[in-house]
Amino acid sequence: MTDFLLELRSEEIPARMQVKAKEDLARLFNDALAKAGLAAASVETFATPRRLALIATGLPLATDAVSEETKGPKVGAPPQAMEGFLRKAGLTQDQLIERDGVYFAIVEKAGRQTADVLAEAIPAIIRAFPWPKSQRWGAGSASTESLRWVRPLQGIVAILGDDVVPCEIEGIISGAATMGHRFHHSGPVNIGNAGDYAEKLRDAHVLVHFSERCALIRNGAKAAAAAAGLTLVEDEGLVVENAGLTEWPVPMLGRFDPAFLDVPQEVIQLTARVNQKYFVCHDSAGKLANAFVCTANIAAHDGGAAIVAGNEKVLAARLSDAKFFWEQDLRVALDDQAAKLVQITFHEKLGSVADKVERVAMLARWLVEEGIVKGANADDAERAARLCKADLVTGMVGEFPELQGLMGGYYARAQGEADAVADAVRDHYKPVGQGDDVPTAPVTVAVSLADKLDTLAQFFAAGMPPTGSKDPFALRRAAIGFLSLLLQNDLRCSLKDMLLATGAATSFDSLEEFLVDRLKVQQREAGVRHDLIDAVFSLGGEDDLVRLLARVKALQAYIITAEGANLLAAYKRAANILKAADGVDAAAPAPADLVAEERALLTALDTAAPNAAAAVDAEDFEGAMAALASLRAPIDAFFEGVMVNDEDPAKRAFRLGLLARFRDAVHRVADFSRIEG
Repeated sequence: MTDFLLELRSEEIPARMQVKAKEDLARLFNDALAKAGLAAASVETFATPRRLALIATGLPLATDAVSEETKGPKVGAPPQAMEGFLRKAGLTQDQLIERDGVYFAIVEKAGRQTADVLAEAIPAIIRAFPWPKSQRWGAGSASTESLRWVRPLQGIVAILGDDVVPCEIEGIISGAATMGHRFHHSGPVNIGNAGDYAEKLRDAHVLVHFSERCALIRNGAKAAAAAAGLTLVEDEGLVVENAGLTEWPVPMLGRFDPAFLDVPQEVIQLTARVNQKYFVCHDSAGKLANAFVCTANIAAHDGGAAIVAGNEKVLAARLSDAKFFWEQDLRVALDDQAAKLVQITFHEKLGSVADKVERVAMLARWLVEEGIVKGANADDAERAARLCKADLVTGMVGEFPELQGLMGGYYARAQGEADAVADAVRDHYKPVGQGDDVPTAPVTVAVSLADKLDTLAQFFAAGMPPTGSKDPFALRRAAIGFLSLLLQNDLRCSLKDMLLATGAATSFDSLEEFLVDRLKVQQREAGVRHDLIDAVFSLGGEDDLVRLLARVKALQAYIITAEGANLLAAYKRAANILKAADGVDAAAPAPADLVAEERALLTALDTAAPNAAAAVDAEDFEGAMAALASLRAPIDAFFEGVMVNDEDPAKRAFRLGLLARFRDAVHRVADFSRIEG
């Protein structure tokens, strides 16, 4: 057994592609080994800006000899079938083996040297590599058949044990030499074997372990901030990105003009993060400090003073742009910005963003005036809705689309709008997805709910629901947000009434079904069973989703008990009997000679059925379950002591009627036929 090293060295690989590239390299390598009948004990991959590498341990030096058996035609098959099989197998008929009237071709394949397998596999892996974006280069790039790679490929290291695996692709010949850090090391780095790869490159100022570079950046950035009496605003995404940009990371602290702190801190942080890949810092009071941490790719002789100065200059230019946008946007009233929304198309079938704003404003007011969203002022809700999209035409949001809503809130507050209005403008996109904060401020809830409700109703009315995995208008996300707002804020309303209030001209059956499906998805993480949601919703007449979920949770708490499981079993037995019967009359008269089990069930039904119905009407769902629970003993005794399909037609009709009444009593709570188990 021995180890194998493969390094593919190129010009800079984008940081965002490196993690996936490591996974793809391991997959393609393992697939190539498996096709040859080989397997490594372990495979570890590495990525830096200039190299993608792999070390496989525990490889045999050769593959085992194998015997391959291929089933052929039956004895007596047409000559054409036999000729085709022999041609494919590369054998003559007398070389076949007959077994149970069928011909088999058995081909003995000798083992192969692992080095030969790898020499074939390396060029194939390179050509098959699935980079999101790739390029051709050099003289051969005129041909569409020429090599493509993420950036020009410059070298291949391929070493099995202590020996180079010879291979070549597009004039690039494998060897044992790579290159160290672009600035800290000159000349080739000769690798002896897989075991010394990481250490030899470390000596050449290249850290091949991605996790090691991440740890250096994470800890170094914290230390740089702490040395200045500051606290780093941690950002794991930035750690990963900077690790993908450097081979020898050195975090350094820089400063910017405190005057820029007049700009909203989110703008500063986003400018530093998105444009420059910098971390930001907080002061001792927890406020944004005029400091940042950049990550150099070099240990500079001057301690990094020139690098920091250069980064300070670049960030100052970026922040100057942001400050300009902020000040310019503040000079334009949000009402005037909102007037420009008529020029932005929301969707070709649904009009402009201004049209959407008008619909959302009417819906937000309706939600408050109908008492669905309590504690809000209807004028505030409408005002916030009319301003909620105004920042889409501002310079700042044009530069940073991620800040939509947030900037509108800043502008609204700065221009004298009420806090409730400004907060609603800021937060009306929330919740953006599962796990996001769900607004609870009444005005914000009204606007956010109206925005999502309008989006869902309008796209469904226009015949553009999600299909399969395609959801170009993010309607699944809108539905989850809509449901989260309803449930977390305990908003009580008929779903159908809300949909009708949107004014969208359509039947809402498909949208109701879609929302209930999303409810199942959302509640699955909370441990709520989807079949129980079906069991309540399928009865009809229950489209208050808050009430529906309360009913479902009470049902789930009951159905998992032994008593609930027994009642479910009795219901299914009753339902099966009723399904096979014709013309069941729940009001069939009782015969004169009732047996005890009939009388007990009749008495229990007379009490339980109205009690369950009254409890459901009063939204006392635990009480409804308790009423159903009183039926469990008498229904069990009924099945044990009575023959339902009695020969006497009167007795049979009455007993079937009792089962129908039992089924109907249960159905006042849920359709138990939808419950699994």
